[in-house]
Amino acid sequence: IPMENQTTVTEFILLGLSSDQQMQIFLFLVFLVIYLVTLVGNILIMVVIRADSQLHTPMYFFLFHLSFVDICYSSVTVPKMLMNFLAEHKTISVNGCIAQMFFIILSGSAELFILSAMAYDRYAAICDPLHYMEIMRNGICVQLVSGAWTIGCFYALINTICALRLHFCGPNQIRHFNCELPRLLQLSCTETLTNQVVLLTSAVIFGSSSFLLTLISYIHVIATILRIPSAEGRQKAFSTCSSHLIVVGLWYVTAVFQHTKPSSVSSVLLEEMFSVQYSIVTPMLNPIIYSLTNREVKTAVRKMLGKFKFLKY
Repeated sequence: IPMENQTTVTEFILLGLSSDQQMQIFLFLVFLVIYLVTLVGNILIMVVIRADSQLHTPMYFFLFHLSFVDICYSSVTVPKMLMNFLAEHKTISVNGCIAQMFFIILSGSAELFILSAMAYDRYAAICDPLHYMEIMRNGICVQLVSGAWTIGCFYALINTICALRLHFCGPNQIRHFNCELPRLLQLSCTETLTNQVVLLTSAVIFGSSSFLLTLISYIHVIATILRIPSAEGRQKAFSTCSSHLIVVGLWYVTAVFQHTKPSSVSSVLLEEMFSVQYSIVTPMLNPIIYSLTNREVKTAVRKMLGKFKFLKY
């Protein structure tokens, strides 16, 4: 069909997780609670780290920024999703959709690289404790976090620029609750080979570099912990990185399952579940994991809450 005879789509319809009206009200309440817990949990972690001078260390500097990126990651998707649960017309403009896609990629990849920086921090702390403060000095920590956002921005930008040249002429229904790039490519009327090559190449380069940095750091960390003679020493060393290992595990297990699932399984439902897991549930779980498994965070939270006298009555 000649391009001039095609109708141009100006907005998409996000079909979301369910078309059942009662189910949508139930899902609205569930995701509202998840979003509020995410905001409160991550803001609490940030406030506690800022307020407690004992937590002014590289490890908690990264945790502060992880909480910030979790708030961003969740906020890119959930508010629009909540509006759509209650709206009669669940639409998003094409530009709005591409903007959402940009911020999903930016915040998701920034989170992965901050987790890699945290793995490197644990490597420096456990494998070279005598030089730890020198290796992880303030300037280096700032550079690592800035680097995570810069890489995320670059990754998001190259995929977004390629997406801007796509033409949409219908259908305009996205069987999802947000605008992830693969869904947009399925709706394009123009060829998407370039976009797919750029997406795959950038995902492999950035994803594998983040994964390898984390993996190599933890191979050294675990090898060092196993060489500690006393069981108490091993337990103490492992406890400093257990919360980070759980968070990293959640991320990569979800990613592996998403990319290795059998084609016979309903892909739409599974992809929605995986998207909910890493873009909505994980940002909520991160502060819970850190506050439950990290003694210093627990102590700092109790100390801060103890300052509010009205909580004692």
